[in-house]
Formats: sequence, structure tokens, C-alpha cells
Amino acid sequence: MRLNVKNRFVKIILFVVLAAVLAVPSAVNSQDVATGSATATVLTALAVSSSANLVFGNVYQGVATTIATVNAAAGIYAITGQASAGIAIYMALPDYVALADGSDRMTIAFSSTDASVDSLGGADPTGMVAGAGWQNTNPHSFPSATVIGSGGTTNIYLGGKVIPTVDQTAGAYTGDIVLTVAYNGN
Repeated sequence: MRLNVKNRFVKIILFVVLAAVLAVPSAVNSQDVATGSATATVLTALAVSSSANLVFGNVYQGVATTIATVNAAAGIYAITGQASAGIAIYMALPDYVALADGSDRMTIAFSSTDASVDSLGGADPTGMVAGAGWQNTNPHSFPSATVIGSGGTTNIYLGGKVIPTVDQTAGAYTGDIVLTVAYNGN
């Protein structure tokens, strides 16, 4: 009888081992692996240029002179980059223009309507089409929805006003206007 119990015990152990071995491949078969990928597209680099200076021309002592954004003498800044991409625009505007030797300054002012943004990228501020961007906007705070035009270019037209004193020194006055543009992710 001992032998019979021993044979049964051996058979039970063999059965358990065989069941365990058969169960392992089914556990491995219940797993799966997937492979994905990461992608990114780098946008066209932004480029900014000043294609025309804001030109007040000849001014008289004590007589303020204003240039509108639709005037041929308006400043023109061209922005090129990825078509339809959102951009943030910051313009550093001077408070005055000065003689080259620094001996005299003349006040320059920019109102809340002294800039226009042309998303069609026209080269002439006098021909800006209504609905082509933002007309008469604030050069101190450009619209957050500004985009590069569908042709890859957007132009900014800048007007302003110089205010000479009654005893303003005669000469050529200049001042720097700095335009900074960056993609904003919109």
C-alpha cells in the first residue's frame, strides 16, 4: 500500500508541475507591446526687417507734424515666417528723436491708433485693404490674435507725431524704433 500511495503522490506532483508548465505560456501570450513615435515640426524662422523709415520730412519750429499709418511716409516693417502662425509683437518706441551730436531732442509721440497690421503683406500702406488685418491699432499693445499672413508675410505700418518746440534747433533728428516678434503658439 505504501507503494501505491507513493505512486499516487508522484503522479499528483507530476500533474501539478505539468499544469504549471502549461500555464506559463498562456500568461506570456496575454501580454502585448505597441510602439508609437514622437513627432514635431519646426516652423520657418521668423525674419523682421524695416523696409521704410517713418519720415516726417521738413518740420517747422513750434508746429507738430503727424503721419498717419496710411500715409506713404509711414514706417513699414516686414515680418516673414510660417504662414498662418500666431505671433506676438512688441515695439519699443522712442520718447524723442535727437540730433546726431545729442545736443538737442524733439518729442515724438505715438497714439493708440498709430499702427496698422496688414496680414496680406502689402508693401504700400496707402493700399491696405479693409479686413486685411488690424487698422488703427495701438503700437504699444498689438492684438494677441495677430498671425503671419497666408503668403508668409505680415507688414506693420507705423505713424506718429513729432512735436518741435518754438526754439527747436535746426537739423536732422533721428530715433530708434525696435520691433521684436516671436511665435506665440497660436
